[in-house]
Amino acid sequence: MPRKSATTKTESVEEETEDHSPKEENEDQSNEVNNLTHWLAAVLNYLSDDEVEEIDIEYLLNNTEGLREWWDQYRESNRKLIEEEIISSLGELTLEELESIREKVKK
Repeated sequence: MPRKSATTKTESVEEETEDHSPKEENEDQSNEVNNLTHWLAAVLNYLSDDEVEEIDIEYLLNNTEGLREWWDQYRESNRKLIEEEIISSLGELTLEELESIREKVKK
């Protein structure tokens, strides 16, 4: 039977540097929680402002540091789910509805 090769010290060090240590992962999670808390507070402050008569999402995205980047990443990660929902609903549509969608896609 072939024997397992022994892991050398340099291989161990390389593996450790490629993966995040638990401390780094905790720091990353803590930073993400801090960012989300900041963004939530900014949104709630905006929504609770009595002078705001109409909610302007673009204003929030433009004036809350990092929020637009996070939102874009979130939307992209959600893209696959949206595609699957659309595909699964296609079987329920009539031929006319499918043709209408096809026309819109061509444009």
